[in-house]
Amino acid sequence: MSREHDFLAREVHGPADREPSTDAHGHHHGLIDPSIARSRAGVRVVGLSLAVLMATALAQAAVFVATGSVALLADLIHNFGDALTALPLGAAFLLRSRRAERAAGYFVVITIFISACVAAFESVDRLIHPQPIAHLLALGLAGTIGFIGNELAAIIRLRGGRRLDSPALIADGHHARVDGLVSLGVVFSAIAVAFGLRLADPIIGLAITAVIVRITWQSWRTIRTDTTHAH
Repeated sequence: MSREHDFLAREVHGPADREPSTDAHGHHHGLIDPSIARSRAGVRVVGLSLAVLMATALAQAAVFVATGSVALLADLIHNFGDALTALPLGAAFLLRSRRAERAAGYFVVITIFISACVAAFESVDRLIHPQPIAHLLALGLAGTIGFIGNELAAIIRLRGGRRLDSPALIADGHHARVDGLVSLGVVFSAIAVAFGLRLADPIIGLAITAVIVRITWQSWRTIRTDTTHAH
């Protein structure tokens, strides 16, 4: 049995050496209802990943204050907004509602798809109307911070989603990974532009868009499969 399953078992059943007590009426005490244990574990996963993403956004904010880069401000606002997608999922775990989890999962999938549309639009617009990119060092630094933070959040959510059998949490993990790829694209773009390859920025953007579309489809299938099994 894996360490992750051991963790959930401890959450549900308590320490292995603790026996449930029985009162005079024959009622058992000392055991945690599995749905309550799952709710607590889910809230912890969502809360931890949210803390990581907020710390990432704050670190990017510090870089923005130092440079005043408008492009960095846009990425910063984007990361703050995406961090908030964890809220409906956290609420679903608190409510211990599978239906609310699935609804949150659909919300996350829609958010990923919107990210793909925005990335595609911006990339095509940059191909048609090339624009100079300033603050390359700041953008590279902010992109690195964004990639690390989002990848950590993705790992936390994906592992938690598999452990708790939560397709919505898995989808949100893919969402964080998408944002990490976008941030990594920013780093590659900054490096390419620094070497004089201006068109590399929109080309990298289109490549990232294709990856986002693929992740959107995978996340959609994950949520749909869970919904089919629920019925």
